[in-house]
Amino acid sequence: MTGTDTRPLATSPCTDLNGPPGTTTPQLTVVVPTRNEQEVIPLLLQSLGDAFLRLPVEVLFVDDSDDDTPATAAAHAALCPKRVRMLHRAPGERSAGLGGAVIAGARQARGAWVLVMDADLQHPPEAAAAIARTALGHDAEIVIGTRHAGSGSSGGLSGAGRSVASSGSALLAKVMFPRCMATVSDPMSGLFAFRKDAVDLDRLNPLGFKILLEILVRNPSARVAEVAYTFAPRAAGRSKASLREGITYLRHLARLRLGHPRRSGGRAGELGRFVGFGLVGASGIGVNTAALWFFYSLLNTPALLGATLATQVSTAWNFALIEALVYRGTGHGTRVGRGVRFFALNNLLLLGRLPVLAWLVSIGLGVLTANVITLALLFLLRFLFSDRLIYRADDRPTGKRDPVHTLVDPAASATTPSTAHGGHKRTRYLSHRYDIAGRVTIGSQVPLPELEFFRAQWLSPADCDIVVRVSGIGRRTPHHRGGLTELAREVDGCPASLRYEEQLGRVGANFRVDLGQPISVEVSPLLGHSPHVVYTNVIEALLRFVLVPRGWMLLHSACLDLDGTGVMLSALTDTGKTATVLRLLREHGGRFLSDDMTLVDAGGHALCFPKPLTISAHTLRAVHADDLSGPEWLKLMLQSRLHSKEGRSFALTLARLNLPIMAINAVTQILVPPPKYAVDRLVPCDLGTATAVRDLFIIERGAPRLADVPHDEAVRRLMGNTEDAYGFPPFRYFAPALSIDGLDHAQLRVREREILSGFLSGVRVRALASDCFSWADEIPRLLAREGVHTTAASRVDGVEWPHWDWRFDTPLAVPGALRSMHAGGPS
Repeated sequence: MTGTDTRPLATSPCTDLNGPPGTTTPQLTVVVPTRNEQEVIPLLLQSLGDAFLRLPVEVLFVDDSDDDTPATAAAHAALCPKRVRMLHRAPGERSAGLGGAVIAGARQARGAWVLVMDADLQHPPEAAAAIARTALGHDAEIVIGTRHAGSGSSGGLSGAGRSVASSGSALLAKVMFPRCMATVSDPMSGLFAFRKDAVDLDRLNPLGFKILLEILVRNPSARVAEVAYTFAPRAAGRSKASLREGITYLRHLARLRLGHPRRSGGRAGELGRFVGFGLVGASGIGVNTAALWFFYSLLNTPALLGATLATQVSTAWNFALIEALVYRGTGHGTRVGRGVRFFALNNLLLLGRLPVLAWLVSIGLGVLTANVITLALLFLLRFLFSDRLIYRADDRPTGKRDPVHTLVDPAASATTPSTAHGGHKRTRYLSHRYDIAGRVTIGSQVPLPELEFFRAQWLSPADCDIVVRVSGIGRRTPHHRGGLTELAREVDGCPASLRYEEQLGRVGANFRVDLGQPISVEVSPLLGHSPHVVYTNVIEALLRFVLVPRGWMLLHSACLDLDGTGVMLSALTDTGKTATVLRLLREHGGRFLSDDMTLVDAGGHALCFPKPLTISAHTLRAVHADDLSGPEWLKLMLQSRLHSKEGRSFALTLARLNLPIMAINAVTQILVPPPKYAVDRLVPCDLGTATAVRDLFIIERGAPRLADVPHDEAVRRLMGNTEDAYGFPPFRYFAPALSIDGLDHAQLRVREREILSGFLSGVRVRALASDCFSWADEIPRLLAREGVHTTAASRVDGVEWPHWDWRFDTPLAVPGALRSMHAGGPS
């Protein structure tokens, strides 16, 4: 190990300053390094007690003082209602300055999280508490207090010189480590938190003050969130900053840069792959040109269609040579999976190439010449995407941060310049209204085809729980990185608000959610033209958590009523659940309630949620060609390939890059809509509304087996399957910021688990594995063997679905049952 070893030279015990330890283990330890801070200790303890009163924390002072700081802390520890401990380091133990003190404190911390702050109150305890809440509630591993984003400010720095030095140091760090600092606006911050199991303390070897910089560089893939705060003036004492500390910082920066790990294979390996890819690509241009000549010149095919067909030929040629000569069969996934992603990538780039090709031809270039030019222009993109997305080995470190910048800004106002509406006035009328089983109502300017079954135009827009409108959301100009900003969290009665914006400014995919009454969702015009993305990526996630305080869970599952027996299927995405449902209905009859999501409550009730079925590639085997017309069948084969497991896997891989993934998804679904069909369009069946579930099968691929699943394990697996359904961004960025009916995200998750546990208490849960997609054969056989079938259709008391009289000679009346269902749970 180079430099100064920061591991403790002695085992100084921690001292409890305000009584014996309690029985409850804190979730977070506030580590406060101190050096001659006796003047400010009483005020600091009082402020920490007030700010962290409702948080599960302890306070740990790591003291390197030569004055009476330890005695002062002991005398005033009662001012803080939290457990207060002190680790006093003798002169021989004070290695690596403040950075060494932080590491020593982290080793003694009892909490899973460590929060670091200065003792001089320039890091306001209220800001530290906001960081603690973010750490405990968000999907992050490092949370940084930032002075350089949102409403953050460094106004407390003493003098212009300190401000210039701080900004210059931060800029230098970002220049030297662009990947590690990609989503970090304030790498010089001394106010931050990190999860202990995400940071290897033995790898840290800091110099001087800037321990955060060390943590960020040593953990280049850790998920980072930031919290804006105002750096306050010093309450007492003197600054420890000096020219000597500045020189130490430069030494530290140089040492980190020289020791920073590079990508697997190094620059030489990447250069070799680039050259090999280029040679194959050059041969592919020849193949593409020859194929285009054949289609365009000999067969008289239109130029753009000929270019499309030629691309398929050259893509097959390039893939075969790249697999055999450049990557030699290595890379992420199977050869078939890589082939599907390779074809998807080249056809996606083709969509951008064709307009350029058409333009070049229109200005007088020959078709073959224009084709070669467009192929050459896209070479670098093809290499980068192929090398880093398709052939990136699972264990090859990317050294890159999560591409989305997450900022919590408690001091921000509810309106900001970046969310101002476009110049022209937009209507606020909600033309599409839905009543979700009497539990939640939605009014939307965007049609939501997934909720068509719940269409309820009789609803008054004023009675909607969630409203969706299109507005000019987003910054006016493009910017280099997407971001999620939590604008406020219950400040002075203002509801929490969050905003997600991608790189393309107002022409991109952006949305904003105001968590008031009602919940208001604003989406950008691009999203307004892609209803499937609006519903899947935004509305369904909101719907999931809005239902929880009302006693219902949106469970990722399929549900059928087979001769009066409620049967539920759960699986990870793309296992084969939809194909199994179609076969069960076709071969065994029954009533259909849901395929993707089911409404369940703790009393064992299941309500229908009949979204259109998405037909992916592996589901095609369950769709009969005579169910659809010839053109529909051909269209479905194309759609199902793009929206298959491989297509989604490719999209998730793209999401790890700094790309406007939601905009790409929206445009893709506008050009090639997902293959969604109502269930009775694919197979004759009746729709059910409610059932009592008796059997639940967790279907999985693998060696055939049948096993009962214990209750706790069933809850864990079903929660995992439900979470898997929300894997596409931006769910994991904005879900932790949600607060519904006074419950934050963590509390909503606990309540959701309780609902599921109650629901499963009367259900037999079994795992059923198959290596030949035979679940539709096995399930009826198991049910028949156990004699659980009944001849009468089941009825669930209290949640029977209301029926409406659609006769045109009588006024349409909303049934009283609907009103009672909306008012509460089952009677």
